[in-house]
Amino acid sequence: MKFTKLHGAGNDYVYVDARSSEKNWSNIAIEMSDRHKGIGSDGLILAMESDKADLRMRMFNADGSEGEMCGNGIRCLVRFALDQKILDAGITMFRVETLAGILEVTPIWHGQEMVAARVGMGEPILSPKDIPIDVSNLGQNLGHVLDNPMTVDGYEFNVSYVSMGNPHAIAFVEDPVDDVVLTNIGPLMENHSMFPNRINFEIVNVIGKDRLKVRVWERGSGITMACGTGACAVAVAAKLKGLIGNRSTIELPGGNLTVEWEGKGSVILEGPVEKVFEGTWSI
Repeated sequence: MKFTKLHGAGNDYVYVDARSSEKNWSNIAIEMSDRHKGIGSDGLILAMESDKADLRMRMFNADGSEGEMCGNGIRCLVRFALDQKILDAGITMFRVETLAGILEVTPIWHGQEMVAARVGMGEPILSPKDIPIDVSNLGQNLGHVLDNPMTVDGYEFNVSYVSMGNPHAIAFVEDPVDDVVLTNIGPLMENHSMFPNRINFEIVNVIGKDRLKVRVWERGSGITMACGTGACAVAVAAKLKGLIGNRSTIELPGGNLTVEWEGKGSVILEGPVEKVFEGTWSI
């Protein structure tokens, strides 16, 4: 089985043309993602046919669980599909079907190479029941939840909740994000009883009115170098809290992403795309 590995700001995935094959993708994702015995990645992303868009995306985390969406992954998927001639390079914008809905991806070119993309990520979901989070201890009829106190592994956080098609818990902290022991806190937050579908967790330092520094624990994959939906969720929470303006740079360990959101409507994510290598996987 042929594959290509690509990354967006260090968030790396293995890509496969799965239009004409059906396999146990969950198990394959686990095997391929293993950084010691496999290719090594944050997960597996499949290019599939769609009857309602130009392309359908399925994504599996490193633990084999299927995710709704991946903001870095969808950019790289379009690059993969263009390289494989699945998509026509003469088209300026592509519609990609995901479990979080149909999203629009606009490639950014340097000569003949797609090096980045802008993605219309859709409107953020703020209603607790739709994220989902258990609000039984928070009161009823909440439009959104910002700065909910949570204590995890002895750390006290004020946590805000946003879904970008997949659920995120965001904590703005005063201590440097690099000092937070995310390896301990991340899995406890991901599997907290408040989150029936588990959750992605971001810790954030506010650097300025247009810049945030972020580390990410991704549901099903652990600490990752970047998270596109996480960057969007962080920017939405920061905007709602009045910490940033309409456009912000999100600094992540793997690189920077740009997020635009005016406080309503679709969130726009822009970030890089880079091909790492191609190969063949024996199954």
